[in-house]
Amino acid sequence: MKAMDRFTSISIFVSALEDGSLVAAGRRYGFSASMAGKHVSALESQLGVRLIQRSTRKLSATDAGRAYYLRCKRIIEEFEEAGQEASDSGVVIRGTLRIAVPVTFGELHVAPIIGRWLTAHPQVNAEVIADDRYIDLHASGIDVAIRIGRLPDSSLIARPLAPCRMVLCASPAYLELIGIPKHPQDLESAPRLAFSEAVSSGAWVLHDGGSNPHLIDGPVRMQANNMQMLLSATFEGLGIAYGPTFVFGPHLRDGSLIQLLPDFKPADLEIHAVYQTSKYLPSKLRSFVDYLAQELAGQPSWDHF
Repeated sequence: MKAMDRFTSISIFVSALEDGSLVAAGRRYGFSASMAGKHVSALESQLGVRLIQRSTRKLSATDAGRAYYLRCKRIIEEFEEAGQEASDSGVVIRGTLRIAVPVTFGELHVAPIIGRWLTAHPQVNAEVIADDRYIDLHASGIDVAIRIGRLPDSSLIARPLAPCRMVLCASPAYLELIGIPKHPQDLESAPRLAFSEAVSSGAWVLHDGGSNPHLIDGPVRMQANNMQMLLSATFEGLGIAYGPTFVFGPHLRDGSLIQLLPDFKPADLEIHAVYQTSKYLPSKLRSFVDYLAQELAGQPSWDHF
């Protein structure tokens, strides 16, 4: 079987299972049902195994056929994506890209990247939606969303961009009042400054060197759905704050805030770019996600403190 014939046979085999008949598979590729059947039979002969159970009413995959179908489908998708990438390579990208970002991370770190990307692609416009709440990409017409945390299982494609490390901190003025804590128990009654949109609310969990959990569950002095407001409250010495280093890191570096309990580690999160499919990815979307990943590669600048 020639290479091109074999690829055609694979395509017809996949289509026959997805469309439910050799008639439909043949119609898709411009063959008669009889010729489509010959392509599948040729595959079975070459492999030495039956792939499809045929009957007068329907066809179904054998165990070997199901396994072969999954591999073949992946091959076809990658072949189609490669062709799409090649055809896009010489195309000037244009149009509008709709991007959803978390409010604070978007303002501090994504906005400058979007600006540089738009400068490099003058025929593209961006519509940015800043919101810390979950946004349904399909219902809202969003091309790509930046999401932080542990993602639920879904049909969406999630590309990791950077770690999101968490830190416990307070102002020097506040620590002058309470002293430097040595153990999470020292903060049992400390007033907390809490982010109301956190994926997991309630007690803050730190782990010691033996991976034992320690809870910090003092009273909440201030709760807000905006990290910048909590940052200001931390500067004012209203209590202890727990949040991402992309917010607190620069202030830990310049000494305006102090990291607490550095030997007790919070669980790290992850920053992802999330979009609906990798098949036939529009060139403007692929370009932006690739650029975003490149800009955020390596250890993030906000973790240097």
